[in-house]
Amino acid sequence: MASKTEQNRIYCFQITEETEDERIDKFLSGCIGSLSRSYIQKLLKEGLVQVNGSPVKANYRVKCDDEVRFELPPASEPDILPEKIPLDILFEDEDVLVVNKPKGMVVHPAAGHYTGTLVNAVMEHCKGNLSGINGILRPGIVHRIDRDTTGSVIICKNDYSHNRIAAQLKEHSVVRRYHAICYGVLSEDEKTISAPIGRHPTDRKRMAVNEKNGKTAVTHIKVLYRFPNYTYIECRLETGRTHQIRVHMASIGHPLLGDEVYAAGRKSPYKLEGQCLHAKILGFEHPRTGTYIETDAPLPEYFQHLLRIL
Repeated sequence: MASKTEQNRIYCFQITEETEDERIDKFLSGCIGSLSRSYIQKLLKEGLVQVNGSPVKANYRVKCDDEVRFELPPASEPDILPEKIPLDILFEDEDVLVVNKPKGMVVHPAAGHYTGTLVNAVMEHCKGNLSGINGILRPGIVHRIDRDTTGSVIICKNDYSHNRIAAQLKEHSVVRRYHAICYGVLSEDEKTISAPIGRHPTDRKRMAVNEKNGKTAVTHIKVLYRFPNYTYIECRLETGRTHQIRVHMASIGHPLLGDEVYAAGRKSPYKLEGQCLHAKILGFEHPRTGTYIETDAPLPEYFQHLLRIL
């Protein structure tokens, strides 16, 4: 352990015997859960972390009685501006908005994607009437789908709705049915995959079935149609982990057609931009009235065209 003092954005640690000889980047990321190890390494590279008054590198190993001190630089959030981007609206009232997201659109701004996102579009459409719980980069966003996954996304227009929808997501009462095409022919008409999902042990950009450090993840699979080399399936999410359907299908040897991350070694014979996955059915209790709302996002043209070819 280490004694710690904190004032505003200044951190100061006194190293004790229990943490002696640990890499400083690992030590600090363990002490401050809100900061990622990569961000701490960036601070170290910029010379903003000092040990006994001098800057050190990320591989420095702390010693007993070392004094570690650093001040977080002011947070700099980019300006996220409304943009006139057409939206395919499936449902809307004064509390929530459900849109059918197209392929290639990022849900919320992040490094490298500060324009052209779903957030930019809904900011223009809703004229600033969005929940603020997830901060300036994710106004109204209570859940998301991947850039190359199409289909239904709920947007919350106020904090009350955000909290109510978030509670439904947490208790797994939101109905989420996806349509997908996977490699290979599934033999069973229905199948449930229950396997915990967490970060890949060696590739931090990927997720994986992780028995040791993963979180509970359950996907219910139903075969809709079998083709000679592929299967058209419906996936019902019981939980909502990052890349859940993609990871689960890859784990049973049937990755999604077009998946450039989890279908390693399989090259799609069709021109696809990422995985063939569509969030079709979305059902939830209206946050204010309690009425059950269900939307059905039509399959995108590329998906329909692929089904016709197969």
